[in-house]
Amino acid sequence: MSKIDWINQELDNLKQAGLYNRIRTIESPQGAWLQVDGKKVLNFCSNNYLGLANHPDIVAAAKKATDQFGVGPAAVRSIAGTMSLHVELEKRLAAFKGVEAAITFQSGFTANLATIPALVGKEDVIFSDRLNHASIIDGCRLSGAKIIAYEHNDPTSLDEQIQANQGQFRRALIVTDGVFSMDGDIAPLPAIYEVAHKYDILLMVDDAHGEGVLGKGGRGIVDHFGLHGKVDVEVGTMSKAFGVVGGVVAGNAAIIEWLRQRGRPFLFSSAVTVPDAAACLAAIDLLEDSTQLVDRLWSNARYFKAGMKTLGFNTGVSETPITPVMLGESPLAQQFSRELFEAGVFAMALGFPTVPQGKARIRVMISAAHSSADLDQGLDAFKTVGRKLGVI
Repeated sequence: MSKIDWINQELDNLKQAGLYNRIRTIESPQGAWLQVDGKKVLNFCSNNYLGLANHPDIVAAAKKATDQFGVGPAAVRSIAGTMSLHVELEKRLAAFKGVEAAITFQSGFTANLATIPALVGKEDVIFSDRLNHASIIDGCRLSGAKIIAYEHNDPTSLDEQIQANQGQFRRALIVTDGVFSMDGDIAPLPAIYEVAHKYDILLMVDDAHGEGVLGKGGRGIVDHFGLHGKVDVEVGTMSKAFGVVGGVVAGNAAIIEWLRQRGRPFLFSSAVTVPDAAACLAAIDLLEDSTQLVDRLWSNARYFKAGMKTLGFNTGVSETPITPVMLGESPLAQQFSRELFEAGVFAMALGFPTVPQGKARIRVMISAAHSSADLDQGLDAFKTVGRKLGVI
């Protein structure tokens, strides 16, 4: 027996259970429409909330910076990889978010892996929302701290867990997603802050799906709730609404300086590339310039959700442009996705372990790049496939 036979068996099991992820290949720039596996399709998949991934200003900024600085920084930030673009980007992000300071990382995922272990360790405890993102979960595990889950978006449950564990830890951290990526619901951050304040515990929010979406001109969940100066750590990503790639941690200046000294992805992985940093700066320019794209995103989201509700689809508890189309079992969700693709709509199925068993779905990601005609075409496709498969 081969030492990797078990892997092949597990892959076969995934296929039989309808959980095998067949990854499609995109052959065009990101936008409302894509060329995917040789077929032109309407894009309902990507996190390109504001349509910035192929915006001419952002492309031009990346090209210009590459001509001036080259491509790769060729070192970690703490040795020889900090370039003037990185410093400028961090200053601009701090000003945009209305915080004392900011630090950038290679991705939102590495931002969480850097931050959580730098703030808590084996003598400490983390109070974590039960539905937090995988990157938060992995950051918590790496820290070595005791992890205590509280019920999803439930400040009362959080309070009860803190009370039950009083005196059993050195330091504590409360961490929650801002917008939950699978369901599109928003954390009750004001109430969570009140609990954090009551017990004098550090509060961290991962705003990956809130930046560029919530708050004035996309400034995020802290701005959305008017909690400036009250949330200790905001983690975010520039791979979604910003249309580029990279992570950011914003907040208290002492915490940011500590991450420069002890954030392991900052210390041990090469810096964000030149074109990425320049493109992120161009994205900030666009967001500071006008709220037009953010306004259009929300207008499109309201229109599409209303249309899906009229058709009889269950879009769960979403409060944001993330629109989960709840289908139940993974095989049905995968079949629904294949039928949509044949109908000219690219919308991937999400099943276990990305979402719990029995809660498979098609997750539609609405963008400011979509026109009214695009949304109508998408609704027609959902109507056709939904009736064919007996969902509506």
